[in-house]
Amino acid sequence: MIEFRDVSKQFPDGTTAVERFSLILPAHKTTVLVGSSGSGKTTLLRMINRMVDPTTGAVEIDGEDVSRVDAVQLRRRIGYVLQNSGLLPHRKVLDNIATVPLLSGTTKRQARARALELMDTVGLDRSLADRYPSQLSGGQQQRVGVARGLAVDPNILLMDEPFGAVDPIVRADLQRELLRLQRELGKTVVFVTHDIDEAFLLGDQVVILEAAARIAQRGTPAEILASPANDFVADFVGTNRGKRRLTLQQTPGGPILIDADGRPAGVLAEPTAG
Repeated sequence: MIEFRDVSKQFPDGTTAVERFSLILPAHKTTVLVGSSGSGKTTLLRMINRMVDPTTGAVEIDGEDVSRVDAVQLRRRIGYVLQNSGLLPHRKVLDNIATVPLLSGTTKRQARARALELMDTVGLDRSLADRYPSQLSGGQQQRVGVARGLAVDPNILLMDEPFGAVDPIVRADLQRELLRLQRELGKTVVFVTHDIDEAFLLGDQVVILEAAARIAQRGTPAEILASPANDFVADFVGTNRGKRRLTLQQTPGGPILIDADGRPAGVLAEPTAG
């Protein structure tokens, strides 16, 4: 479990990125921090592995204040996946994945064997193992980034807009892969995005942030959609417009769902037995 206790962050230029933020992130679930640029979501994420230290307050993992843990050792036991994969361009795929285990004292043979297993896990063909990042597609690079984040079998996986730089088709594929991995591995995932659709797809807990990481609402996707806390949340989620606001319309072929713009959005499925 990760807990933020009354955390604030003020940078030297006087900017307040986070103001008195408190939140519990449950273990083995995916918590998504979603908000516009400048809402403090990435700052919060980086507090967990001490890439950013809070000005006041504390971040705890299983009751232990991370400020009392050596920053390097902390980062080596927490997976971290960046938007642009952050791969080392001069190292082959297999060596990129094996980087952190090698730094943690694993033998080269063991680290490379683990890297090959992780290529299977994230859906990468082993024939790509000896290629360099520049020889991969954007989606393949992101899969390598996820594999590297999982290389030391971390309990916590931090993901900072990891799919934001790929095209929509690849992004959807990567999202499905993350859902599959989470079902199989059950990590404590903290995911940052500005895309509410992505947040609702991936999050067990979704936290909508305003400026300075003020929590506008938190809950499951269903809870937020069913009962937005205020006008800001309703507008951010889009409950009163577009594809979110659906009505049922009868047609000669049967009932269909119509969105707020009058366009067909789907059909009602027959209820399944049991």
